[in-house]
Amino acid sequence: MSQNPDPERFDGMLVAMAQQCEGGIQELLSVFFGFLQRKTDFYVGAGSSQAEEQKNQGVTANGDAGRDKTEKKDEEAKPDDDDEEEDEKDKGKLKPNAGNGGDLPNYKWTQTLSEVEIRIPFNVNFALKGKDMVVDIGKKHIKVGLKGHPPVLEGELYNSVKMEESTWCIEDKKTLLINLEKVNQMEWWSRVVTSDPEINTKKVTPENSKLSDLDGETRAMVEKMMYDQRQKERGLPTSDEQKKQDVLKKFMEQHPEMDFSKCKFN
Repeated sequence: MSQNPDPERFDGMLVAMAQQCEGGIQELLSVFFGFLQRKTDFYVGAGSSQAEEQKNQGVTANGDAGRDKTEKKDEEAKPDDDDEEEDEKDKGKLKPNAGNGGDLPNYKWTQTLSEVEIRIPFNVNFALKGKDMVVDIGKKHIKVGLKGHPPVLEGELYNSVKMEESTWCIEDKKTLLINLEKVNQMEWWSRVVTSDPEINTKKVTPENSKLSDLDGETRAMVEKMMYDQRQKERGLPTSDEQKKQDVLKKFMEQHPEMDFSKCKFN
């Protein structure tokens, strides 16, 4: 039997057919062999026994190839300790702290989807008061420090904040606590200001954020969005794509005589 030089060239047409066959594989097979019966001499010219033999050869060849590919994929899909291996672009980035932020020499910061919290300790021998501080929070810029001293934190913010919703206060007379309200509340920041080292946002843990504050529907949407984003960054299927693959896998298990390994669902 000759090999098709481009085995995937009819995939688009066949997938479209499969998607319209509500009866699944059986209906797809019936449509295909019905076409051969009506439009070709497959059954008439070759004789029923020879037609049956050719059909079986095609099923066997593709079935063996499909099983080999499935076994190979299963081996590749086995979980290992390197599953969290960083991409080239993520090498050198900091691992997020317990609050999904970063621990830097001059300050520590944490975040949820909606806000960023910054704690800046000051090594002074007096109790800090508001009048001692310089705190300038702009939409895309921040400047923080003691009056008469170089800023401890200054630069362009990672993204825009709501100035009117952002606040600061002095905690324990030694620490400045700043809360920045994010404008875009559907993303994780990789740093507070653009001059700081980045954290690896792929390793952010949603459970440590305040997702519990959201209503059920919103929380489910946010969790799905974050999951899909992480999957895309890792080159893995999103939740919707996984559902399609699960349906295809079920069909393949029920009908091992068919090879759908080369089908591409968009």
